[in-house]
Amino acid sequence: SGLLHLGHAYAAKMAFNSAKKEGEENAICLLPIEDIDTTRCKAEYEQAIYEDLKWLGFDWPDGGQWGHVRRQSEHFDDYRNALQILKNKGLVYRCFKTRSEILSNIASAPHDRGEVFFGQALSAEKEEEYLASNKPYAWRLSISACRDYLGNSYNQLYFFNNHKKIKAKPHLLGDVILARKDIGTSYHIACTHDDNLQNITDIVRGEDLLESTHVHRLLQAVLDYHVPKYHHHKLLKDANGKRYAKRDKSLTIRSLREQGKTPDNIFN
Repeated sequence: SGLLHLGHAYAAKMAFNSAKKEGEENAICLLPIEDIDTTRCKAEYEQAIYEDLKWLGFDWPDGGQWGHVRRQSEHFDDYRNALQILKNKGLVYRCFKTRSEILSNIASAPHDRGEVFFGQALSAEKEEEYLASNKPYAWRLSISACRDYLGNSYNQLYFFNNHKKIKAKPHLLGDVILARKDIGTSYHIACTHDDNLQNITDIVRGEDLLESTHVHRLLQAVLDYHVPKYHHHKLLKDANGKRYAKRDKSLTIRSLREQGKTPDNIFN
């Protein structure tokens, strides 16, 4: 949804170098294109990703069964199928609440729940009424239903992050959105599905996504997916302690290249 910036260069270095650090001789780094937001994601930004990463000196397989770049926008049916499995197991529900209603629910919830939302499915009659009136809704993952489905194993979920064993606590994020009516999937569904499909062993990403990993671990359990190892790295920040973002146009890889910077300059 924008041009890569200095923070992305750091993330790319961490990801592409991870196989060497792990000592895996045959390990390769796959490049995914996460473009499920078809409104904000544009072809020119995708092309810029390829150009910028190549210029920085990174490469990835471009052929073979799993070597090609997987563009998520081409696989919405896969994600709908994964969501359907969750529907069949009774682990998701339609949520018709507006943003203001959700904020009101959170404000009135017990303090131990924090700033997260927990809801429940409507009656069949009420749901039919809302659907008939074309009321917007989102599919949410029901933490309580997942807890009942998994039984004792719910409290035994864990994952490895930076080689440390972490107890998964998906309830800390509440009933997260897995799909909207206009976009049939979410980051949570698309990434966990693709990681399993491509047999990803290690996931390297920023620490801002560590909380999401708790939800992904739950999805892996209820969808019978394998569990990769995780490596969440720190984020680059500016002099004010604010992380770099796409709006920082002067720090994009393209801009720095046009200023005469070299890849070595950027990594330094």
